[in-house]
Amino acid sequence: MLSIENVCYSIGSKSILNGISTIFEPGLFHVIIGPNGSGKSTFLKVFSGELKPVQGSVHYDGKDAFKYNKTLLAQRRAVMSQQPELHFPLSVPEIVMMGRYPHFTYRPSRKDEAICREVMDRMEIAHFEHRDYLSLSGGEKQRVQFARALAQLWGTPEKGLRYLLLDEPISSLDIHYQHQFLQIARQLTMENIVLVAVLHDINLAIQYADNILFMKEGQLVAKGGPADIITAALVKEVFNIPVVIVEHPLLGKPLVVYSA
Repeated sequence: MLSIENVCYSIGSKSILNGISTIFEPGLFHVIIGPNGSGKSTFLKVFSGELKPVQGSVHYDGKDAFKYNKTLLAQRRAVMSQQPELHFPLSVPEIVMMGRYPHFTYRPSRKDEAICREVMDRMEIAHFEHRDYLSLSGGEKQRVQFARALAQLWGTPEKGLRYLLLDEPISSLDIHYQHQFLQIARQLTMENIVLVAVLHDINLAIQYADNILFMKEGQLVAKGGPADIITAALVKEVFNIPVVIVEHPLLGKPLVVYSA
Protein backbone atom coordinates (compact mmCIF):
# COMPACT_ATOMS: atom_id res chain seq x y z
CA MET A 1 0.00 0.00 0.00
CA LEU A 2 0.94 3.65 -0.32
CA SER A 3 1.02 5.41 3.03
CA ILE A 4 1.46 9.14 3.62
CA GLU A 5 2.06 10.50 7.10
CA ASN A 6 2.00 14.14 8.20
CA VAL A 7 3.23 15.45 4.85
CA CYS A 8 4.03 19.15 4.63
CA TYR A 9 5.41 21.07 1.67
CA SER A 10 6.20 24.72 1.18
CA ILE A 11 7.82 27.05 -1.32
CA GLY A 12 9.76 29.71 0.54
CA SER A 13 7.45 31.05 3.22
CA LYS A 14 4.30 29.87 1.43
CA SER A 15 2.82 26.67 2.83
CA ILE A 16 1.31 24.41 0.14
CA LEU A 17 0.55 21.20 2.08
CA ASN A 18 -0.22 21.12 5.79
CA GLY A 19 0.16 17.82 7.64
CA ILE A 20 -1.68 15.41 5.32
CA SER A 21 -1.93 11.76 6.34
CA THR A 22 -3.74 9.01 4.46
CA ILE A 23 -3.41 5.50 3.04
CA PHE A 24 -4.09 4.38 -0.52
CA GLU A 25 -4.89 0.68 -0.69
CA PRO A 26 -5.03 -1.61 -3.73
CA GLY A 27 -8.36 -2.69 -5.19
CA LEU A 28 -9.92 0.76 -4.87
CA PHE A 29 -10.13 3.76 -7.17
CA HIS A 30 -8.97 6.73 -5.07
CA VAL A 31 -9.83 10.22 -6.37
CA ILE A 32 -8.57 13.55 -5.05
CA ILE A 33 -10.73 16.60 -5.73
CA GLY A 34 -10.74 20.21 -4.60
CA PRO A 35 -10.73 23.78 -5.95
CA ASN A 36 -7.86 25.28 -7.93
CA GLY A 37 -4.93 26.06 -5.67
CA SER A 38 -5.93 23.51 -3.03
CA GLY A 39 -2.64 21.59 -3.42
CA LYS A 40 -3.95 18.51 -5.27
CA SER A 41 -1.23 18.31 -7.91
CA THR A 42 1.51 19.20 -5.44
CA PHE A 43 0.27 16.45 -3.14
CA LEU A 44 0.45 13.92 -5.98
CA LYS A 45 3.96 15.09 -6.88
CA VAL A 46 5.03 14.53 -3.29
CA PHE A 47 3.63 11.03 -2.88
CA SER A 48 4.83 10.06 -6.37
CA GLY A 49 8.37 10.91 -5.27
CA GLU A 50 8.85 13.89 -7.60
CA LEU A 51 8.91 16.43 -4.76
CA LYS A 52 10.40 15.74 -1.34
CA PRO A 53 8.27 16.95 1.58
CA VAL A 54 9.76 19.35 4.10
CA GLN A 55 8.15 17.20 6.78
CA GLY A 56 6.48 13.80 6.94
CA SER A 57 6.98 10.55 5.07
CA VAL A 58 5.81 8.59 2.03
CA HIS A 59 6.11 4.80 1.98
CA TYR A 60 5.54 2.24 -0.78
CA ASP A 61 4.93 -1.17 0.77
CA GLY A 62 6.54 0.04 3.97
CA LYS A 63 9.70 1.43 2.30
CA ASP A 64 10.57 5.11 2.15
CA ALA A 65 9.77 6.34 -1.37
CA PHE A 66 12.88 8.53 -1.38
CA LYS A 67 15.20 5.60 -0.59
CA TYR A 68 14.02 3.43 -3.49
CA ASN A 69 16.33 2.75 -6.41
CA LYS A 70 14.78 5.02 -9.07
CA THR A 71 14.70 2.34 -11.75
CA LEU A 72 13.12 -0.24 -9.45
CA LEU A 73 10.50 2.28 -8.34
CA ALA A 74 9.77 3.20 -11.97
CA GLN A 75 9.13 -0.47 -12.75
CA ARG A 76 6.32 -0.44 -10.20
CA ARG A 77 5.07 3.17 -10.18
CA ALA A 78 3.84 5.07 -13.24
CA VAL A 79 2.82 8.73 -13.20
CA MET A 80 0.72 10.56 -15.79
CA SER A 81 1.23 14.28 -15.25
CA GLN A 82 -0.82 17.13 -16.61
CA GLN A 83 0.02 17.51 -20.33
CA PRO A 84 3.82 17.08 -20.26
CA GLU A 85 5.81 19.45 -22.44
CA LEU A 86 7.57 17.99 -25.47
CA HIS A 87 9.35 20.25 -27.94
CA PHE A 88 10.90 17.77 -30.38
CA PRO A 89 9.17 15.38 -32.78
CA LEU A 90 8.65 11.76 -31.79
CA SER A 91 6.22 9.24 -33.20
CA VAL A 92 3.32 8.02 -31.09
CA PRO A 93 4.85 4.50 -30.71
CA GLU A 94 8.09 6.11 -29.48
CA ILE A 95 6.15 8.00 -26.79
CA VAL A 96 4.36 4.83 -25.68
CA MET A 97 7.66 2.91 -25.64
CA MET A 98 8.99 5.46 -23.10
CA GLY A 99 6.85 3.62 -20.58
CA ARG A 100 9.02 0.54 -21.09
CA TYR A 101 12.35 2.35 -20.55
CA PRO A 102 12.69 1.16 -16.92
CA HIS A 103 12.40 -2.45 -18.14
CA PHE A 104 15.29 -2.62 -20.62
CA THR A 105 18.83 -1.25 -20.93
CA TYR A 106 19.70 -0.81 -24.58
CA ARG A 107 16.83 -1.84 -26.80
CA PRO A 108 13.27 -3.09 -26.24
CA SER A 109 12.54 -6.78 -26.35
CA ARG A 110 9.77 -8.40 -28.35
CA LYS A 111 7.78 -8.45 -25.12
CA ASP A 112 8.18 -4.68 -24.73
CA GLU A 113 7.06 -4.11 -28.31
CA ALA A 114 4.06 -6.43 -27.85
CA ILE A 115 3.02 -4.59 -24.68
CA CYS A 116 3.11 -1.25 -26.48
CA ARG A 117 0.98 -2.58 -29.32
CA GLU A 118 -1.50 -4.01 -26.81
CA VAL A 119 -1.94 -0.79 -24.84
CA MET A 120 -2.24 1.25 -28.05
CA ASP A 121 -5.07 -1.05 -29.10
CA ARG A 122 -6.62 -0.75 -25.64
CA MET A 123 -6.60 3.05 -25.84
CA GLU A 124 -7.81 3.06 -29.46
CA ILE A 125 -4.72 4.89 -30.72
CA ALA A 126 -3.25 2.23 -33.02
CA HIS A 127 -4.29 4.38 -35.97
CA PHE A 128 -1.88 7.06 -34.67
CA GLU A 129 1.04 4.73 -35.36
CA HIS A 130 2.58 6.96 -38.05
CA ARG A 131 1.62 10.28 -36.45
CA ASP A 132 4.03 12.79 -34.96
CA TYR A 133 3.05 13.26 -31.31
CA LEU A 134 3.30 17.07 -31.68
CA SER A 135 0.64 16.99 -34.40
CA LEU A 136 -1.99 15.54 -32.05
CA SER A 137 -4.75 17.45 -30.28
CA GLY A 138 -4.66 17.86 -26.51
CA GLY A 139 -7.13 15.03 -25.98
CA GLU A 140 -5.23 12.71 -28.34
CA LYS A 141 -2.00 13.46 -26.49
CA GLN A 142 -3.66 12.52 -23.18
CA ARG A 143 -4.72 9.16 -24.59
CA VAL A 144 -1.15 8.54 -25.78
CA GLN A 145 0.25 9.51 -22.37
CA PHE A 146 -2.15 7.12 -20.65
CA ALA A 147 -0.98 4.37 -23.02
CA ARG A 148 2.60 5.21 -22.00
CA ALA A 149 1.73 4.93 -18.31
CA LEU A 150 -0.09 1.64 -18.88
CA ALA A 151 2.88 0.27 -20.83
CA GLN A 152 5.12 1.06 -17.88
CA LEU A 153 3.12 -1.24 -15.58
CA TRP A 154 1.86 -3.78 -18.14
CA GLY A 155 3.12 -7.33 -17.92
CA THR A 156 5.07 -6.78 -14.71
CA PRO A 157 5.28 -9.69 -12.24
CA GLU A 158 2.15 -10.35 -10.22
CA LYS A 159 4.17 -10.36 -7.00
CA GLY A 160 4.06 -7.01 -5.25
CA LEU A 161 1.86 -4.00 -5.83
CA ARG A 162 1.94 -1.61 -8.76
CA TYR A 163 1.03 2.07 -8.53
CA LEU A 164 -0.68 4.24 -11.15
CA LEU A 165 -0.89 7.95 -10.31
CA LEU A 166 -2.89 10.24 -12.59
CA ASP A 167 -2.94 14.05 -12.47
CA GLU A 168 -5.96 15.56 -14.27
CA PRO A 169 -5.94 12.74 -16.84
CA ILE A 170 -9.23 13.64 -18.58
CA SER A 171 -9.08 17.44 -18.72
CA SER A 172 -8.79 17.59 -22.53
CA LEU A 173 -10.94 14.58 -23.40
CA ASP A 174 -14.46 14.69 -24.81
CA ILE A 175 -17.23 12.92 -22.90
CA HIS A 176 -16.81 9.60 -24.76
CA TYR A 177 -13.11 9.32 -23.99
CA GLN A 178 -13.55 10.62 -20.43
CA HIS A 179 -15.77 7.66 -19.63
CA GLN A 180 -13.63 5.22 -21.63
CA PHE A 181 -10.55 6.39 -19.72
CA LEU A 182 -12.19 6.13 -16.30
CA GLN A 183 -13.69 2.72 -17.11
CA ILE A 184 -10.26 1.37 -18.08
CA ALA A 185 -8.72 2.93 -14.99
CA ARG A 186 -11.36 1.38 -12.76
CA GLN A 187 -10.78 -2.06 -14.30
CA LEU A 188 -7.12 -1.79 -13.29
CA THR A 189 -8.05 -1.88 -9.61
CA MET A 190 -8.72 -5.61 -10.05
CA GLU A 191 -5.10 -6.18 -11.09
CA ASN A 192 -3.24 -5.56 -7.81
CA ILE A 193 -2.75 -1.88 -8.65
CA VAL A 194 -2.97 1.10 -6.31
CA LEU A 195 -4.82 3.70 -8.39
CA VAL A 196 -4.96 7.40 -7.46
CA ALA A 197 -6.27 10.19 -9.70
CA VAL A 198 -6.70 13.94 -9.35
CA LEU A 199 -9.98 15.00 -10.97
CA HIS A 200 -11.96 18.25 -11.24
CA ASP A 201 -15.44 16.95 -12.04
CA ILE A 202 -17.14 15.97 -8.78
CA ASN A 203 -19.91 13.96 -10.45
CA LEU A 204 -17.43 11.90 -12.48
CA ALA A 205 -15.48 11.32 -9.27
CA ILE A 206 -18.64 10.12 -7.52
CA GLN A 207 -19.54 7.83 -10.42
CA TYR A 208 -16.17 6.05 -10.62
CA ALA A 209 -14.37 6.47 -7.30
CA ASP A 210 -14.47 4.05 -4.39
CA ASN A 211 -12.77 6.58 -2.14
CA ILE A 212 -12.80 10.39 -2.50
CA LEU A 213 -10.43 12.79 -0.77
CA PHE A 214 -11.51 16.44 -0.55
CA MET A 215 -8.71 19.01 -0.31
CA LYS A 216 -8.85 22.70 0.44
CA GLU A 217 -5.99 25.13 1.15
CA GLY A 218 -3.42 22.36 1.44
CA GLN A 219 -5.39 20.29 3.91
CA LEU A 220 -7.38 17.08 3.73
CA VAL A 221 -10.93 18.10 4.62
CA ALA A 222 -12.78 14.79 4.24
CA LYS A 223 -12.29 11.30 2.82
CA GLY A 224 -14.41 8.21 2.35
CA GLY A 225 -16.87 6.50 0.05
CA PRO A 226 -19.00 8.92 -2.01
CA ALA A 227 -22.29 7.79 -0.51
CA ASP A 228 -20.85 8.16 2.99
CA ILE A 229 -19.36 11.65 2.82
CA ILE A 230 -20.98 13.66 0.01
CA THR A 231 -23.23 16.34 1.47
CA ALA A 232 -24.32 19.78 0.28
CA ALA A 233 -22.55 21.28 3.30
CA LEU A 234 -19.25 19.59 2.42
CA VAL A 235 -19.38 20.71 -1.21
CA LYS A 236 -20.24 24.26 -0.11
CA GLU A 237 -17.34 24.25 2.37
CA VAL A 238 -14.79 23.01 -0.17
CA PHE A 239 -15.92 24.70 -3.39
CA ASN A 240 -17.86 27.68 -2.01
CA ILE A 241 -20.89 26.95 -4.19
CA PRO A 242 -24.49 26.16 -3.18
CA VAL A 243 -25.67 22.71 -4.30
CA VAL A 244 -28.30 20.11 -3.60
CA ILE A 245 -27.59 16.39 -3.48
CA VAL A 246 -30.03 14.12 -5.32
CA GLU A 247 -29.91 10.45 -6.17
CA HIS A 248 -28.68 9.54 -9.63
CA PRO A 249 -31.73 7.99 -11.38
CA LEU A 250 -29.70 5.15 -12.94
CA LEU A 251 -26.74 4.58 -10.64
CA GLY A 252 -28.32 5.15 -7.24
CA LYS A 253 -25.33 7.32 -6.28
CA PRO A 254 -25.25 10.93 -5.12
CA LEU A 255 -25.52 13.55 -7.84
CA VAL A 256 -24.37 17.11 -7.14
CA VAL A 257 -26.59 19.79 -8.69
CA TYR A 258 -25.87 23.53 -8.65
CA SER A 259 -28.74 25.18 -6.77
CA ALA A 260 -28.31 28.97 -7.03
